[in-house]
Amino acid sequence: MNGFHPRRRQVAVSVTGLIVLAVLWAMLWGDPHPGTIAAGVLIGAVIVFLLPMPRIGFHGRLHLWGAFVLLVKFHIDLVQASWQVSKLAFRFGDTPRGGIIGVKLRRANDLTMTSVAQISALVPGTIVVDAHRLTGTLYLHVLDLDLAGGAEQVRQDTLELEARVLRALAPREELERLGLVRARRRRDTGKKEVSQ
Repeated sequence: MNGFHPRRRQVAVSVTGLIVLAVLWAMLWGDPHPGTIAAGVLIGAVIVFLLPMPRIGFHGRLHLWGAFVLLVKFHIDLVQASWQVSKLAFRFGDTPRGGIIGVKLRRANDLTMTSVAQISALVPGTIVVDAHRLTGTLYLHVLDLDLAGGAEQVRQDTLELEARVLRALAPREELERLGLVRARRRRDTGKKEVSQ
């Protein structure tokens, strides 16, 4: 637990968002002059303070190794899927058999579902057509089910993606509960168990 009051933390996040938006504004204009930066700050202030986004509760921590694995595997999937979709585009006379697959995720919270949905949608050949928050189900449209290995393979790949997202962002206890990591051994308290 850090020493920041929740209100101060919210202001710090808002100021950080304001700075990011001002820098993005200057980069979009390609002009680092003070007037451009001031306009970026003004527009950023309107966006951050007058049109605030709802906060998504984050009760985990960033695991660097898990995040690294997630990013590397995402880039590998991106290259492979791009290659497969480009081959499909030049395969004349053969119509791909697409389909919509429902995948029930292990953890139905906003951050996990959004992360899995966004990463799935960024990989060519799949797009998220619906997400049901109450059941934790994503509905994915797959361009070519045969190329993807069938409906069960799509489900398995999506659950593996969810596992990578959880290993990158979920708290250790949640990972243990879901069986994604081995439970830590409890330290010996120095007392021996007596069997009767």
